[in-house]
Amino acid sequence: MNEPASSAIGHSVNDPAGGERTGTLYGIGLGPGDPELTTIKAARLVRDADVIAYHSARHGRSIARRIAEPHLSGTAIEEALVYPVTTETTDHPGGYQGAIDEFYAEAADRLAAHLEAGRDVVLLAEGDPLFYGSYMHMHKRLAGRFRTEVVPGVTSISGAAAALGQPLVERDEVLTVLPGTLPRAELARRLADTDSAAVMKLGRTFGNVRDALADAGKLDRARYVERATMEQQRTGDIAGVDADAVPYFAIALIPGAVAASVPGRESTPLPDREPTPVSPTAHPAGEVVVVGTGPAGRDWLTPQVAAALAEADDLVGYGPYLDRVPPNPRQTRHASDNRVEAERAAHALDLAASGRRVAVVSAGDPGVFAMATAVLEVASEQKYRDVPVRVLPGLSAAQAVSAAVGAPLGHDHAMISLSDRLKPWDVVAGRLRAAASADLAIAIYNPRSKARPWQVGAARDVLLEHRDPATPVVLGRDVGGAGQRITVTTLGELDPELVDMRTLVVVGSSTTRVVERGGERVVFTPRHYGDGTTTG
Repeated sequence: MNEPASSAIGHSVNDPAGGERTGTLYGIGLGPGDPELTTIKAARLVRDADVIAYHSARHGRSIARRIAEPHLSGTAIEEALVYPVTTETTDHPGGYQGAIDEFYAEAADRLAAHLEAGRDVVLLAEGDPLFYGSYMHMHKRLAGRFRTEVVPGVTSISGAAAALGQPLVERDEVLTVLPGTLPRAELARRLADTDSAAVMKLGRTFGNVRDALADAGKLDRARYVERATMEQQRTGDIAGVDADAVPYFAIALIPGAVAASVPGRESTPLPDREPTPVSPTAHPAGEVVVVGTGPAGRDWLTPQVAAALAEADDLVGYGPYLDRVPPNPRQTRHASDNRVEAERAAHALDLAASGRRVAVVSAGDPGVFAMATAVLEVASEQKYRDVPVRVLPGLSAAQAVSAAVGAPLGHDHAMISLSDRLKPWDVVAGRLRAAASADLAIAIYNPRSKARPWQVGAARDVLLEHRDPATPVVLGRDVGGAGQRITVTTLGELDPELVDMRTLVVVGSSTTRVVERGGERVVFTPRHYGDGTTTG
């Protein structure tokens, strides 16, 4: 801690030089994984934070945030600091270190914007913030400019030793902490020269570490702990570990000879597993990312989309959809009417061309009757050909409604919009007839608006030309939201007055069934058809 911090988080203090009030940066150690190992002080600071920040790889899943989740208030601004590169190669002109240094500088600027505005920032860290932690890079860049306080946490070494129930050192034995990234010969030398050791940063280095342990004559005493204190925790002897399945959050412990004389526990078998896939590389700056926020609140948001929203400088979208994204004072919002998609796309691309990182926000999935097509269409113009554009999927309204009632879209199905703003009604009616005659279940988007009150009834009449009036129909309104309403009816009894623009209509096929289960109606379309053959 470089200065005494205020006693209560959430209230900035005057700068010692008499300047404007600035926030405090808190580096919070959360322990190795079990939320119950978080200290009382850390939990309090997390709960009362103005801004919660955390690091993650490009997949967007933050272990630190997951540990802290029981203590989050839900009202803090969240800053996801997503590494542009972890262990893979990069085309950055400065190489790997150049990409990482640029990322740290940018992340520090993002946090500084909040601190300068008087907001206290809590930066989450697994284990201890100053022990091989990402927090230290922000601390070094910001501690000279702002007040900082570090809250220590239980280290992974302590968690791993506890998981094994194995003392590491006794009497005058010396414990040495080593990174697995050292060259084999150097690692072996240091292992041979110490009584007890903890080797961090395994993952891809595991084979090298095991060879060094053998070279040092310590392999028979070495123990392995993976994801200590977490639900996925595994322990065992180093010799029995599959090198291709070792994650980064694993540690090798070599107890001292005296400490190891205490009887240990039996080793646990270590089953093989597939490595977690990594999402595509993000462009470092000046790009448009079209994101889908799902049908409702944060619970429907993918980690990938959450990370893209947190990284953005500008958010562009239809006003009500932007309102679903918690405000971040660092970002600029550009709200517009729902009928100006091309203009909205061009505005986003112009911002990106100037070097801004822009998130174009859609509800549901951006590729389903939403902004992805509009952005890509405008981006195909010559003036925007060099502006990077990415599309990140979201949970669609059709998926949400289908899941809420069962699985009416469980077999072949079509998605059709009733809006005739961008295509003639004759085309809509023709596609409804084609889908109905093909016996497809149909998810109907944009069924009704104030300017189009008649089309639900017209669509029903078109479908009744090919479908039995008893065909199941599901009306899903505001699924996932506070006003969620699910109505199960039939095509013949479909009342257009029950449908509005926030409703998605699902019309079943000839095989769609409605079953009573536990007092509720469940709707599903079997995957077998006619002769009982299973599809897919």
